[in-house]
Amino acid sequence: MALIPVTILTGFLGSGKTTLLKRVLTEAHGQKIAVIENEFGEENIDNDILVSDTEEQIIQMSNGCICCTIREDLRVTLQLLGAKRRKGLLDFERVVIETTGLADPGPVAQTFFMDDEIAETFLLDSILTLVDAKHAPNQLNDRQEARRQVGFADQIFISKADLVSDAELDALQHRLKHMNPRAPQKAVHFGEVSLAEVFDLRGFNLNAKLDIDPDFLKEDDHGHHDHDHHDHAHGEACDHPSHQGASGHHHHHDDDVKSFVFRSDKAFEPAKLEDFLGAIVNVYGPRMLRYKGVLNMRGTERKVIFQGVHQLMGSDLGPMWAEGEHKMSKMVFIGIDLPQDILMQGLEQCLV
Repeated sequence: MALIPVTILTGFLGSGKTTLLKRVLTEAHGQKIAVIENEFGEENIDNDILVSDTEEQIIQMSNGCICCTIREDLRVTLQLLGAKRRKGLLDFERVVIETTGLADPGPVAQTFFMDDEIAETFLLDSILTLVDAKHAPNQLNDRQEARRQVGFADQIFISKADLVSDAELDALQHRLKHMNPRAPQKAVHFGEVSLAEVFDLRGFNLNAKLDIDPDFLKEDDHGHHDHDHHDHAHGEACDHPSHQGASGHHHHHDDDVKSFVFRSDKAFEPAKLEDFLGAIVNVYGPRMLRYKGVLNMRGTERKVIFQGVHQLMGSDLGPMWAEGEHKMSKMVFIGIDLPQDILMQGLEQCLV
């Protein structure tokens, strides 16, 4: 049987997760989706869709979707869903897990790699993070969970963008990009996202591409992050309001969730790199949110792809380097107060 893809939906209260979920659950899209809800959010999807005082945890809806609330462990709920599906009691093609506004998606994601029984049935597809444009600046300032959710994301949806000025939206997008250059950002209205942008994003599959915004890389080349010269498109003067004050645009210097990119034209020495990454993950694992690399390794003509969440790291041989292709290693690390200099120097020392 093919594995069932799972999407983790995260974001702060009021960011529009419930609206997006309702849309996914009630729209006639012909897909049978099981939604698992962590029950302790302030705004519950139940009020509109479920009768929350029923004993039954799993409700089948008219369009073939299923909604269930977690009262115990996520593993137990997933196993129950998987078992019911195998017995033909439930029919669904994919799962969406809504985490509460305060949750760290890391442990939820790790469940899909650590637990053999879950891994035999389900495949983690991606983590989506909803960011409320109006309240994000304060939430990101005040709540580490909000910053972590941004760091974990494979795709960021910005809701309520119509409630802020273009300059504020631009400043927010800059800030999010520094926290997580891997995740594409898209402003959305009222959860109106086409399902193609929500499902099958393959954020966790080991593919040979490392999507980082090229401007972000370019900016890295200007020496050590002297952020005063963002390349502004169209050569317009930079009029971010936040350039006049400390808020917004330049604020990302204070964010504890940051990303950095390591690049090198030299090949890595496999044993050295393995030892170094193993040591780093051991020490900093809890603070490493997402990391990924496409590497040029000595001794193989194929790309080596690695990625990880917290302490869990996996790697795989990718495609051959094409003839004439410039062999280079590129890695991105997203984490909380990671010591960039230690990582960069350590990686340099693993090169041939």
